[in-house]
Amino acid sequence: QVQPVESGGGLVQAGGSLRLSCAASGRLFSSYAVGWFRQAPGKEREFVAGISQSGGNTNYADSAKGRFTISRDITVYLQMNSLKPEDTAVYYCAARFTPYSTNYYREKNQYEYWGQGTQVTVSS
Repeated sequence: QVQPVESGGGLVQAGGSLRLSCAASGRLFSSYAVGWFRQAPGKEREFVAGISQSGGNTNYADSAKGRFTISRDITVYLQMNSLKPEDTAVYYCAARFTPYSTNYYREKNQYEYWGQGTQVTVSS
């Protein structure tokens, strides 16, 4: 029903910042909880940050706390500050149709729709 599309990835030096964006086709993106996940080569895809459909509830992986901020308007954002080389990964935006819930979701199997990913590379 929606097709997330990520943008904003790129190369950045350690300590720098990037802001990822997730836009989606479909006019009711506000009815979807959204999560950011990342996957480094040879690693499992892991949860980074999640936000409820209203934007009122957010949750972060321990690795992201204090450095990353998820937010939304018509677009969902992941502001990433103080980037580290270990943040290097393909970052994916995922959406779950959740019109009546204020929950965030941390498990990839809880999401229905996925973007193709955007590469984030942090150099030292």
